[in-house]
Amino acid sequence: MTVNRSIFGRPLRSVAFDVVVAGFVALFGLAGAANQPGGWWAALVAAGMGVTLLFRRTHPSAVAAAVAVLALVQVAFGWGPLAFDVGVLIALYSVVKYAERRRDGILAGVVAAVGVLLAAFQTRGDVAWWASAVWLALITGAVWLMGLNVRTRRLYVLSLEERAATLEREREAEARAAVAEERTRIARELHDVVAHSMAVMIVQADGARYLFDRDPETAREAVRVVADTGRQALEEMRRLVGVLREPSLAEPAGVPVAVPAPDGGGTPGLSAEPAHRRPALVELPDLLDRFRAAGLRIDWTVSGEAPPLPPGLELTVYRVVQEALTNALKHAGVGATVTLSLDHTGEAVEVRAVDDGRGRPPVRPAPSGGHGLVGMRERVAVYDGSLTAGPRLAGGWQVQVWLPLPSTTGTEVSA
Repeated sequence: MTVNRSIFGRPLRSVAFDVVVAGFVALFGLAGAANQPGGWWAALVAAGMGVTLLFRRTHPSAVAAAVAVLALVQVAFGWGPLAFDVGVLIALYSVVKYAERRRDGILAGVVAAVGVLLAAFQTRGDVAWWASAVWLALITGAVWLMGLNVRTRRLYVLSLEERAATLEREREAEARAAVAEERTRIARELHDVVAHSMAVMIVQADGARYLFDRDPETAREAVRVVADTGRQALEEMRRLVGVLREPSLAEPAGVPVAVPAPDGGGTPGLSAEPAHRRPALVELPDLLDRFRAAGLRIDWTVSGEAPPLPPGLELTVYRVVQEALTNALKHAGVGATVTLSLDHTGEAVEVRAVDDGRGRPPVRPAPSGGHGLVGMRERVAVYDGSLTAGPRLAGGWQVQVWLPLPSTTGTEVSA
């Protein structure tokens, strides 16, 4: 567990570093108090610089101004450059790096240049004033440029972090919008399923009423169909209400989301279904043929005895296959081999799609029937199933879906 240690609202390490820096500046002045120009008065100026530097991160412009005033006092008394004047360079570096406005750093650089000339005229010894000016100017310029470089990198990193945060927020918003749109689509399709079941019930009930006396056996069969269809419709209605009531499911981290291509712009021969038509499993061969025409190599196998599925569950299986193949075409590319299997185990329906990832990108992306993994995850969750998707060690991508069958599977009747 990471402990966030801070003092006065600042990180403890930063405060400790500033205290050490300020202590060294003050120590330089105190150590030379006995034999430096200005004596203890100069040491007092050094101590003032050290105390001021404690606030160099939070108030860089004010610290630079205060240090400049103390340095001006030093020049006014003619003490010349001293060891603790390193505090001037630290204040210059700080204002260039931490000031909110860049012009504060530029102004500090101009003041430092004037200070360099004044200090050069007070240099003691046999060195010419202009040589001292060049030397001090090189040191001051290097410190100023160092501060500017660090400031530029710091602002660049901050901009990258802000951009990443913005992209993350946009991604979450897009994912929420995709989930909401997919749930609306699922609800609309389930509504059509329920309406179809109600129509079947009405037709069979009317038939049973007319045949009750003339053909009791047929009437009993019609009543049984009404009961089975009613139970099925009630179950679909429950799922419909669940889709509209449940909060959006969060997409697990690290799972990419396939974004659908706009309708109408796809590979020729591979088109989405009309908006209000409900596809069925008997149309899977036609769907596979369209993807084969688009460039996928599909190995399709069905195992087990297929029981009659509720219309909503049948639609979910169809959409899962459609989305899995669409993602394979988008990401594995044209020419990729997809092994697709549909297993009926008696208790569940399992769909598995594995591509080898060895195709080439299509000229135009294929349109999707939903929102990629987000759409599949939403549809599978409606029927209490599970979805596993991820890369394979041998290359490519795999999608595996497990959908439990209802405890009582109704009889399919066409109205």
